[in-house]
Amino acid sequence: MSTFDYVEIPPDVIRLQSSPASNLIRPLAKISTSLPSCLPASPTAAAATTTFSPTKSLSTLLLNTSFPASIPTSASPRKSNTTLLSTRDPLSIPITTVNFRRFVARVGPVFWLQDRVEEVLMWRCGWKYTGVWIVSYAFLCYFPRMVLLIPHAILAAIMLSTYPTPSSSPPESISTKNPPAPIAPPPSEGSVDWQANLQAIQNLMGAFSDGYDLIAQVTPHLIHQSTHTSLVLTLTLLSFLFLLPVLPLIPLRLLFFVLGLSPFMWTHPVTQARIIPLLTATVNVTSLKYATMKIKLRRWIDDDRLDDKHWGAEMREVELWENERWAPGPSLSSSSSTQDELDAMGSGFDVGDGSGSVLLLGAGAGTWSKTNLRSADRAPWTRARDGWSGVGGEVSSNLTFSLTPGWAFVETEGWRPDTLGSWVSAVSASYGWVYTNDVWADPRPIPLEAWKASGMTRRRRWVRRVYFDPTLVESA
Repeated sequence: MSTFDYVEIPPDVIRLQSSPASNLIRPLAKISTSLPSCLPASPTAAAATTTFSPTKSLSTLLLNTSFPASIPTSASPRKSNTTLLSTRDPLSIPITTVNFRRFVARVGPVFWLQDRVEEVLMWRCGWKYTGVWIVSYAFLCYFPRMVLLIPHAILAAIMLSTYPTPSSSPPESISTKNPPAPIAPPPSEGSVDWQANLQAIQNLMGAFSDGYDLIAQVTPHLIHQSTHTSLVLTLTLLSFLFLLPVLPLIPLRLLFFVLGLSPFMWTHPVTQARIIPLLTATVNVTSLKYATMKIKLRRWIDDDRLDDKHWGAEMREVELWENERWAPGPSLSSSSSTQDELDAMGSGFDVGDGSGSVLLLGAGAGTWSKTNLRSADRAPWTRARDGWSGVGGEVSSNLTFSLTPGWAFVETEGWRPDTLGSWVSAVSASYGWVYTNDVWADPRPIPLEAWKASGMTRRRRWVRRVYFDPTLVESA
């Protein structure tokens, strides 16, 4: 034992060990356990999880068919520099499944409100029920400041409609009264209400897609993808400048009353049964007269361009049919035929072989193309009216084919599409196209929705004038 020279150690003191043999304080051992399972918040949710298995759940099947095989794990799959998506959950099938089930179970009030609005707007509950809402709207138009009281009226109506009715039993003390009934839980998965919500979501998705397709037809005129964009911009600026000095003179109350009353007048049964068919017939007749006048004007212009040799020669018309078939699937091209393209084709420009696909707007995903024609179908270009006599290799890039010796095409004009569809009973409504079913029968101006499942086709007639030149016979 070592000693200290400057310290006197008492004889009855025991020196402590510098390193104890054993440590009485032991560290706690690590214990691994599983995470707690999330218990259902309500008995209804518990019943929903026990009734349906994950492999048989309708929502799971819908989500599995909606997602691709590989899903990006990034929290912001759209853009790397997007700050709004950085704090959101990444794309995940479990999260989507849970949110989809919750959404379907809780979206019922939205569609309930939609049904009530449709009842009022479509006059389904009678003219008295809809008339009350029209009078209320007229009152708000006359006193526009009353709009600020609408939130208070809504809250008061909700609380008054749920006010408990007084019972006929003697009054009880507050302590003996039953507690208020809890709010009804969301419908369980697979119930009638849950399936009704799912059906409403399905119909809403279809209506939104139809509206998107309808707006997509007008969009090219606003984003400088059409020749009409300059005209639309000019009219917009002129109307803007015209309204600036007139704004103080416009009666806003009357204007909003007329605008709000217009949907009710449009959906009235009398309007739907009598006025709309009359307007449709008037528009069709006017469009037919306009198309006829346009064809006559174009013919006058062509006649003015004729040379002297054309006027003194015998002239006839030759015809050619263009055939295409519709194929479902993603569109291969977003371009569609416009009236400007038809005018260019009719002015003598090359039409091309027409093998490019054309998107059918408003009729679902699919393309019109000559490449979709089957082996037993008609040829892409046919000369005979029956549609089975193909032109074959005699067609060049500008639709010019061989003629009888002595005949030649008029050099000052080109092929013209028959925009009136005069070769069939149905009047064509889409740049000369006449739509038929899968077997090239039942011609109609627009394709039927049922044809998309079985198949549909379309034809268009082209005409061009030829003249007889005796010098061509002698040279031949």
